[in-house]
Amino acid sequence: MTEFHMIPGGPRPVAPFSHAVESDGWVVLTGQMPTDPAAPDAPLPEGIEAQTRRVMENLKIVLQGLGLGLEHVVQCRCFLTEFERDYVAFNDTYASYFPEDRRPARTTVGVTALAVGALVEIDCVARRP
Repeated sequence: MTEFHMIPGGPRPVAPFSHAVESDGWVVLTGQMPTDPAAPDAPLPEGIEAQTRRVMENLKIVLQGLGLGLEHVVQCRCFLTEFERDYVAFNDTYASYFPEDRRPARTTVGVTALAVGALVEIDCVARRP
């Protein structure tokens, strides 16, 4: 059975999607933007570090709404609009969310643009224990 989840108090969607879709213990989270769930119309945080932190916190909100955490994440896809400029700083901020010996598989790509003018978007796949 496939379940489609919208998390109360989660980030406001910027397009028609579910926060997460779950099937057979696998949970696929929609890419999160650096918007503030408490103030979705507020300006985005300044800089890649602040935007990465906001995206990671939004992923945590969705995971927590499903009774999961970052420790359940097995894979992330990361999208950067300014890849060459932001890659190192992005990595430093991203890495702070995972223990060194428990980092998910990851792909990071440079893109020409993201919704809401974001510098970063991250989606992920988690697995229920």
